[in-house]
Amino acid sequence: MKNKLYYQFAGSSFLLIFVFLGYVVRFYPTWLSGFDQVVTSFIRLPYPNWHSFYLWVTKFGNPSTMAILTITFLLVLLVGKRYAEAIWMTLNVVVIGGLFNPLIKLVFMRQRPTLTHLVSESSYSFPSGHSTGSMLLFGTVIFLLPLFIQKTSMRIVIQLLLGLLILSIGASRIYVGVHFPSDVVGGFCLGLSWLLLTYPIYEEKRFIWRFKSKQK
Repeated sequence: MKNKLYYQFAGSSFLLIFVFLGYVVRFYPTWLSGFDQVVTSFIRLPYPNWHSFYLWVTKFGNPSTMAILTITFLLVLLVGKRYAEAIWMTLNVVVIGGLFNPLIKLVFMRQRPTLTHLVSESSYSFPSGHSTGSMLLFGTVIFLLPLFIQKTSMRIVIQLLLGLLILSIGASRIYVGVHFPSDVVGGFCLGLSWLLLTYPIYEEKRFIWRFKSKQK
């Protein structure tokens, strides 16, 4: 596909950032203290005035919300006979976001911040599951939008809004006190690296299936 090397390079770069962060978190966590403290202080500047907003935003990354949205998107894709898209979204959200991310937390076993938690969480901290999951689900939608919205200006607006939602979900996890900024960055890098590395594969399969008239 066109720009395949670009996607592979960008995906590999984000994966390396994730691996580096994971290594530091596991063996030299104090290296991240300055970064985490500065970013946390900045995001929590409006604390407690923005409680309502961030508690609302963070719900978009909750497992129950993600499950409902994923099922809805998958039904739309299946009804439209977009089988390659449905398989790619399932791998992204269910396998990587739902199964792999919780397991990889056990490798790093990072404790959550000692700040007051505005929401209840019991698992380990790195990488942020909300950040990984939102990047995978809404990131997949961003990639697939050109198939459904032909008008460029409208498509770009929606993609920008989805990108802002992803960033807001990540910021909300810091604001509510359950994640360090490096957890959020790690989750974003993990999700984005997977999307960029697998997008060319999805594109190739979609072309083959379309050629064989298995899907639109």
